[in-house]
Amino acid sequence: MINTALSSFGAQVVLATSSDENHPPENIIDGKTETFWLSTGMFPQEFIIRFPDNMKVSLISIQSFNVKHLRIEKNAIEEAEKFQVIAEKEFEQTENSLQTNDISLDGSTATHLRFLIISGYDHFVSVHKVGVQA
Repeated sequence: MINTALSSFGAQVVLATSSDENHPPENIIDGKTETFWLSTGMFPQEFIIRFPDNMKVSLISIQSFNVKHLRIEKNAIEEAEKFQVIAEKEFEQTENSLQTNDISLDGSTATHLRFLIISGYDHFVSVHKVGVQA
């Protein structure tokens, strides 16, 4: 299966609630774990990934640091509005290593995925990579 959440496949981060010029949200979809998006504190934080076409999503992989509670929502329309919850997960805290979490889905069709970081283990969290298998 192909990771469709890459900028090289036409995916875009169309919204992020915070941005640091050294760690912009576009780093989430560059396919590298060395680069990352860094929140600027306070919760919730969110980012939205848009795909060039509707995708049938079967698995979402997330590599992050200090994320505690994550909710994922989707929509299948052109505008980034009217989202439906498709997954919610508590992440385990890790020391000195990235959190790696795979979330299996039922093959829902999505044009946008919204990732809501409800809480973290610290004031700041980072998302290094999001993979979407379609």
